[in-house]
Amino acid sequence: MAQDWHPTRALGRALLLIGLLLVAAALFGRVDLVVLAVPFALSVAWGLSRRPTSVPGLRLATSEEYATEGSSLTTTLTMANRDVVAYDIAIARTQHSAWLELTAEGSGAKPDRPVVAALNSNEAAAVVLAGPARRWGRHSIGPAAAVAVACGGLLACRAVVTGSLGFKVFPVTEAFAADDAMPRAAGLVGQHRSRRPGEGGELAGVRVFGPGDRLRRIDWRTTLRTRQLHVARTLSDRDAEVVLVLDLLAEAGVSGGAGAGEPLGRAAGSAVRKSSVMDITVRASAAIAEHYLTLGDRVSMIEYGAGARRLRPASGRRQYMMVLEWLLDVSPRQVVRVPGESRMSTAISPNALVVVMTPLLDARSADMVAGLARAGRSVVTVDTLPPGLHPATTGPWTQSAYGIWQLERANTIGQLREHGVPVVAWAGTGSLDLVLRDVARMAGRAQGARR
Repeated sequence: MAQDWHPTRALGRALLLIGLLLVAAALFGRVDLVVLAVPFALSVAWGLSRRPTSVPGLRLATSEEYATEGSSLTTTLTMANRDVVAYDIAIARTQHSAWLELTAEGSGAKPDRPVVAALNSNEAAAVVLAGPARRWGRHSIGPAAAVAVACGGLLACRAVVTGSLGFKVFPVTEAFAADDAMPRAAGLVGQHRSRRPGEGGELAGVRVFGPGDRLRRIDWRTTLRTRQLHVARTLSDRDAEVVLVLDLLAEAGVSGGAGAGEPLGRAAGSAVRKSSVMDITVRASAAIAEHYLTLGDRVSMIEYGAGARRLRPASGRRQYMMVLEWLLDVSPRQVVRVPGESRMSTAISPNALVVVMTPLLDARSADMVAGLARAGRSVVTVDTLPPGLHPATTGPWTQSAYGIWQLERANTIGQLREHGVPVVAWAGTGSLDLVLRDVARMAGRAQGARR
């Protein structure tokens, strides 16, 4: 439409020059000035004789809706001339999240740099933007804007703006495996050895044959020795419920994204990455959830912070995808009031394994962990404070204050361990094996005392 195109400064300068020449020719009777103005007038008239009627088309498209940290994303920015008149030049530019390192293929230019193309009638030009996603979260590419110039630079169209493309970048699942038994396996079926007799693969002894026993369970060696039928007694294999509690009261450290900076965990040979508290919390939670969901266990999530969000317990692949979606909205926020320990403990099954992801930077976090332990829950605390974290030196007393804070934090960890709550730093594979063994032993003693 006509209102979509407006005159440029070049058209204004040309009309001004023609007007000045004609006025001067009339005032001074100079015919040569009229002759000099004629070419300019003809060029303007020729340029405006074929005016475009439509603005350029602009489109952002991608084949991926989600990715994992460090993996590549590809987006195509397409400009199209849908008019019968050629564009002298078309310029497009787009924005994107700071954690998406996108460059234009072939040129290596950043997408925030203008993309320029000359488009003939019914012609299109596409620029492929590709690069890795450096950090988990919800990111976006766009909006993109484009303008076109036609009629020899005399007319320019209004800016054409597209919407944004949203991307889900899931946290990378760090290698994690826990080989020890769950403290209280209480489901009906599963892969964890329980303390209850039943159909399973763990031998628990031999007993006299009784009604309902299967013939394949007969222990012939004991039967021949005692002259009485005996069967092998086994322990049932059951599933368990794992509750991941994410402490979001405080943030510390600087996130460097995937593949840059300090070691990912405290284990030797781990991937290189500079991580913040939220990075370690999210990545470790994703790894633990994936491990137990693969075993067929039920996993639920609880947010200890301003949102107090909850994800109901479930199992399977669908639950794993819901866990990843749930983790994308994790963000630290300072709050005055948080849910009490009694309220949290009532929402957690007595037989569940509670894994608390906390940096222990807030006194309320330690109170919450101790309260869950006093309520009889099997609690394991994962320290998510990045290793080697030091404050910026702002004065002569900074290092002394930091040393006092370290002593207070070590004292808090010692008090939690005295309450029977193990505190372990996240280190990937095998991080929880030793503490799960201790928790399982303590849970067994507690059940024996109740009997």
